[in-house]
Amino acid sequence: MENHETPFKAGLNSGLILGILSVVITFIVYFINPATLVSGWYGFVMLIVFFGALIYFGIQYRKSRGGYMDFGPAFSFSFIALLVAGLISQLGSALLYNVIDPALPGILVEESIDNAIAMMERFGAADSLSSDQIDEMRDNASSNFTILGQSKTFGISLFIYAFISLILGAIIKKRDKSLDF
Repeated sequence: MENHETPFKAGLNSGLILGILSVVITFIVYFINPATLVSGWYGFVMLIVFFGALIYFGIQYRKSRGGYMDFGPAFSFSFIALLVAGLISQLGSALLYNVIDPALPGILVEESIDNAIAMMERFGAADSLSSDQIDEMRDNASSNFTILGQSKTFGISLFIYAFISLILGAIIKKRDKSLDF
């Protein structure tokens, strides 16, 4: 039997690449316009880039295994890659928010509040917000930029990563139909 790279090792390598890519993109966007970090389109573009890259890496891994892969290894590969990329991204964000620019979370909180109010105005619901509700939104948004807040977010992200890995595993897997009788 051929010696294949394990899903863990392949996921680790892909996750390292994706994590570093995420940190680099985040820092580039930060240097261009920090407010972009809380815009909806930025998150959407990053999601598309990550999905595309993970599918590409997964198909490359499948090809290295002879062109076929069951769902289990495809899921494991995807989950490990997302886990590693998420950890690296969290470390990069913590570095950015706590060391490089400690004032950035305040700017991002205000920008995210402005974005939320603008969206509510489009739906005609902004008039119903009291100043207490806006202050509560501000406090909740501020807590997301602390180390504890980022840790909680990462914990929740593990469930999201598992769900995304289910989807990616289904996309990446390929059954050898020649084995069917």
